[in-house]
Amino acid sequence: MTDLAMRATAARSEALRRAAPALLGYAAVRALGLLALALWSAARDKDAYTLLTARWDALWYSRIAELGYGYEVRLPNGDVHSNLAFFPLLPWLERLVAEVSPLSPADGGFVVSLLASLAAAWGIFAVAEHVYGRRAGVCAVLLWAVLPVGIVQSMAYSESLFTALAAWSLYAVLTGRWITAGTLAMLAGLTRPVGLAVVAAVWAAGIASFVRERRADGAGGTDRAPDADVSDAHGIAARRVLGMLLAPLGAAGYVLWVGHRTGKGPLGYLDVQAGWRNGFDGGYAFARFIAEKFTSFPSALAGVGLLVGVGLVVWLYVVCVRQRQPLPLLVYAGVVTALALCASSYFGSKPRLLLPAFPLLLPLARSLAGLPTRRSALLVGALAVVAAAYGGFWLNGSGPP
Repeated sequence: MTDLAMRATAARSEALRRAAPALLGYAAVRALGLLALALWSAARDKDAYTLLTARWDALWYSRIAELGYGYEVRLPNGDVHSNLAFFPLLPWLERLVAEVSPLSPADGGFVVSLLASLAAAWGIFAVAEHVYGRRAGVCAVLLWAVLPVGIVQSMAYSESLFTALAAWSLYAVLTGRWITAGTLAMLAGLTRPVGLAVVAAVWAAGIASFVRERRADGAGGTDRAPDADVSDAHGIAARRVLGMLLAPLGAAGYVLWVGHRTGKGPLGYLDVQAGWRNGFDGGYAFARFIAEKFTSFPSALAGVGLLVGVGLVVWLYVVCVRQRQPLPLLVYAGVVTALALCASSYFGSKPRLLLPAFPLLLPLARSLAGLPTRRSALLVGALAVVAAAYGGFWLNGSGPP
């Protein structure tokens, strides 16, 4: 083993050691959630594993893994639900697991999500530690674990995979690893439409870096840097450009492929989403949905809850801005939030769509990190119990669409 490889291995080992408390805490919260789901499902004579791997979107993903694209369902009202709406990276991984093991694609989706959720937790820790320190990193991971819809992180859905790719891409941007950042952004773009948020973060950070360098050059007068420094600067700039060029290839490639397959050109994917009644309307449909809740007293309580939830999300983003989070985190969280709240998709899915917006949790993580360890542990424990109970109730009820 070369000296460089040995140093890289040592660095990874040290990074894992630092992240270990966050990962162990995350695994404990997820295990509690799965246990609660199993007990709740058994009490209702349902199979918890089926709820995790063969319902809702998970069923669509496993069908793509087994049969490929081209399947659609025509509803009585004329809507067409096509599996082209689902991006391909998760089905590809499900098929890969099925081909190299005795597991089915649905089982593969569960395995991928479990591993990806741990990778996502590690990525969230890495970002939070880099910006605010190790204790805040641990708290950020635990807060992400105890979100009310955290059970989705253990489902054969694409949220965990996407969050893992997004978090590590953002960490690569923050640490100047531009080609890694662009490659992970490209993969995120093959996972979910919101991969555009990762692309936007990479591009925003890249443009800001070029602007800072231009200003620094302008302020440097006529002094010339040594040739070695100039060469290194050119190399960094070239890697940054390459990372920025790589970032959009995943999302753009799939959208263009769908347009070609449907024969409707570059906007064909939007037609596919329209068949699911998904689109971006600036939040008009969601606002109208909330307003309709106030037409009667019982539903008005739900309307108040929705307003409080939206207000909390917006307030957290404002706090992120006021605390001067790094630009790529603000851009990423802003785009994820805007796409989730301003889309005309099924409104019950919005909490799940916000799951990857982990930078919104960093202000809360900083506050939690400032509490005494015993108090913060009790608070996280209580939230974990509530989230576990809600996850079991949710999946055995209407569940995530």
